[in-house]
Amino acid sequence: MNPLLQDFNTAPFSKISNENYKPAIKKGIEIAKAEIDEITNNSESPTFKNTTVALDFTGEKLNRITSIFFNLNSAETNDEIQKIAQEVSPLLSEFSNDIRLNKALFKRVKSVFDDKENLDLTKEQNMLLEKQYKGFARNGANLNEDDKLKLREIDAQLSKLSLKFGENVLAETNAFEMHLTNEEDLSGLPESVKEAAKEVAKSKEKDGYIFTLDYPSYIPFLTYADNRELRKKMAIAAGKKAFQNNEFNNEKIVLEIVNLRQQRANLLGYKTHAHFVLEERMAETPENVIEFSNNLLQKAKPAAKKEFENLENYAKKLDNIDQLQKWDGSYYSEKLKKELFDLDQEILKPYFKLENVIDGVFEIANRLFDLNFEEVSNIEKYHEDVKTYNVTDNQGNFISVFYADFHPRKGKRNGAWMTSYKSQQIKNGINERPHVSIVCNFTKPTETKPSLLTFNEVTTLFHEFGHALHGMLANTTYNSLSGTSVSWDFVELPSQVFENWCYEKEALELFAKHYETGEIIPMKYIEKIKESASFHEGMQTLRQLSFGLLDMSWHSQDSSKIKSVKEFENVAFSDTKLYPDVAENCMSTAFSHIFQGGYSAGYYSYKWAEVLDADAFEYFLEKGIFNKEVATKFKENVLSKGGTEKPMELYKRFRGQEPKPDALLKRAGLL
Repeated sequence: MNPLLQDFNTAPFSKISNENYKPAIKKGIEIAKAEIDEITNNSESPTFKNTTVALDFTGEKLNRITSIFFNLNSAETNDEIQKIAQEVSPLLSEFSNDIRLNKALFKRVKSVFDDKENLDLTKEQNMLLEKQYKGFARNGANLNEDDKLKLREIDAQLSKLSLKFGENVLAETNAFEMHLTNEEDLSGLPESVKEAAKEVAKSKEKDGYIFTLDYPSYIPFLTYADNRELRKKMAIAAGKKAFQNNEFNNEKIVLEIVNLRQQRANLLGYKTHAHFVLEERMAETPENVIEFSNNLLQKAKPAAKKEFENLENYAKKLDNIDQLQKWDGSYYSEKLKKELFDLDQEILKPYFKLENVIDGVFEIANRLFDLNFEEVSNIEKYHEDVKTYNVTDNQGNFISVFYADFHPRKGKRNGAWMTSYKSQQIKNGINERPHVSIVCNFTKPTETKPSLLTFNEVTTLFHEFGHALHGMLANTTYNSLSGTSVSWDFVELPSQVFENWCYEKEALELFAKHYETGEIIPMKYIEKIKESASFHEGMQTLRQLSFGLLDMSWHSQDSSKIKSVKEFENVAFSDTKLYPDVAENCMSTAFSHIFQGGYSAGYYSYKWAEVLDADAFEYFLEKGIFNKEVATKFKENVLSKGGTEKPMELYKRFRGQEPKPDALLKRAGLL
């Protein structure tokens, strides 16, 4: 029997083999189709219950199977799984088109939608109905047969292209390694970084040290290595991922993706892909996003230019560097930061032992939201590194299953993310609780040291855990509105606001203890962490805005005339450029957020959410960072509500007013 087709609660990882996936997904599609047929063949006239609600509950089996499969394709993949992904993706996009272009089904949905004024629906029911109707309309249900066919073709092509894009980036990341055997080449690198590189070399049965483009290897090398030529080699290798003259080049794919997105938007009656995407976001239009970005750009640019000038003068004074290059930025920033704040990331690391930080995150979640985490061994995992927890509230009610996967390995993509294996929903009177997971890439423990995090990694853990809280505390009726199913520029609020606790003395004292002596992190370090948090904030803001504006450039204008990815990108970056261009580098060819992930026409939402999070945390600061009243308002109006109402309404109910950018500018030292 195929374990994926059995009834299961938590994912039965140990019983699943790769050959189970494709048949299970095919069968899942079959079951979901039968559920849809039951709705369309219903002889009774369409009602909210027999159509809208029934439709929301379809495809449950398929969703459970695909969440397991695609989560593993990100966290524990191999050639075989990638091949299956290429085979099943077209089937899934065809199936979702079958639903969206199902005339009889749309007719029923539209009939309920057209009658909504007479239905006396709650806000959540209203949102479900509206979202469902738009789901059809925005995916071609109102098109004629020829155009529907065109849409199907475009969607199938897009799904294949974005997979291929990601595979190329992963292949290029894995293809590069810098093998060093001369100790002098390691000058400047902290012991822990050298030790990790030695272990990589050992695992490949080589002497010396191996550095890769995986973040825990790449970032420290660029930050600390004294050898400028080697930093340059690493930086250029990272910058030319999928921009080389080989089988993994993504230039053509980028142009194909933006053109297909443009065609798709036009087919559906939108001016551009960005107009299509933003209709369903808090920001609403590309014009609003561009105005928002340029507004921040105006405030940040003078600060960024000044910071860059200072950094250039510093590098010149220190090492007689005439022209600061991209591979110099992190290196001299770290040195200058150390000089200004006397704050060395390496001095902080012993205070951030991974296990202690995890305990700290749990303790803060308990103080704010009454959550308790118990590590358990009776939940199956897909890799021995994964930790599993039962989450309960103070009354002992079961809240969620929580998975955490912290270390890099072959077959796991870079970066950090939150995902889920099961959504929360209320079905047949039972509140089905969610299964939530976070995946990160933190430095592994070595033979002599536990996993010690950089402060950056600490904020990353808090960030992903903020997303996890959004998933765990979900409390809505319908799974399509549950947890993180919110408009994209609102989804980063819970994650980004949670990062703020990392900078507060009261919170740090709970977990920032020296892993050998148990000494609590000295106050002077906490003050320096806070002071240095806004260090080079102008340059950081400029960088974030440049990515968002590049994304908007790709998606808010007619892309059919674009011939060269590199030239187009240079124009898009012209307002935000600080460093000289590197001819052999290109960002777009490895910009996975917008060409593989779901951030196309949405990258601005990081900054958008920062405005929200700074404004929200200001409220906590006014009342106390563990203030129960504010925490409860946040839980009840934001974390538990998912996408059941418009985000601005939820935000105003929590905060009492619309967000203002002042708190962000103040925090960033840009006012």
